[in-house]
Amino acid sequence: MKNIFFLLIFIFLIVASCRKEEPLQNIDQIIHLYIDSLGKDMLNKNIPGSYFSVSMNDVDGATDNAPVTVNLKKNADTISYIEYIAGATRLLTDSVADKKMYRSRIALQLVSRINDSTQSVSRDTLILNYTYTPNLFQISSALYNHQLVFTKKDGPPNVIKIHK
Repeated sequence: MKNIFFLLIFIFLIVASCRKEEPLQNIDQIIHLYIDSLGKDMLNKNIPGSYFSVSMNDVDGATDNAPVTVNLKKNADTISYIEYIAGATRLLTDSVADKKMYRSRIALQLVSRINDSTQSVSRDTLILNYTYTPNLFQISSALYNHQLVFTKKDGPPNVIKIHK
């Protein structure tokens, strides 16, 4: 009985090691979103007049209030940016054979302080378009307030620069 058990394990290991490995799918969906106004880093809350509050909401989420995680970071030049990794609902918009197209819509609320008692609220929309194939899932384009601001190019990271 013991020999049969070891024989079965041996056969299983041989079969498992001989199976064809499927290529891994490459995922390229991280976005760095920079916002400036006349050269001023609007995401650096230490700069007067910049946004001190940034929030993102999934427009296509299951509920009206579907927050998306906001990661505020700084690059090597200490310029602030929003790093979007994932979180918004992706809706299928088109499908042909092994290629699928998805879309996410994110509402941004950016709040700046004009003076001690007055605030300014900017409500913007970010639309992200994705391409899916068995080998690759990537952002293909982005629109900010319905204006095309990003088209994917091979190689460089996904950087979106908004000038307000």
